[in-house]
Amino acid sequence: DVRCSLRSRHIALAVGGQELLQGKLFDSTVTDEGTWTLEDRQLIRIVLMKTNRDAGNCWTSLLENEYAADPWVQDQMQRKLTLERFQRENPGFDFSGAEISGNYSKGGPDFSSLEK
Repeated sequence: DVRCSLRSRHIALAVGGQELLQGKLFDSTVTDEGTWTLEDRQLIRIVLMKTNRDAGNCWTSLLENEYAADPWVQDQMQRKLTLERFQRENPGFDFSGAEISGNYSKGGPDFSSLEK
């Protein structure tokens, strides 16, 4: 008996009547894109699509003030999102083996004001 409620800013999960997860999400999600699946009768996988998927919008936790990412994990997520942003902005370049250092927090430096 699994009950999962996925709303734009709220999530709730109960199994067998026992609440496992409930609270306000760190930021908004696309409600129609959220899914959950039960795998091998053991694992519940929840997939959320953030409303703001910009590289600078890396959530520091799943819920407001709960389930915060480890600082190293947070750093790695910021790097990955920044590289993905660079790839989208520069489709002719291959960033697959790139490493990033320096100013990559909040999505890295903003080059939009530079002339092309």
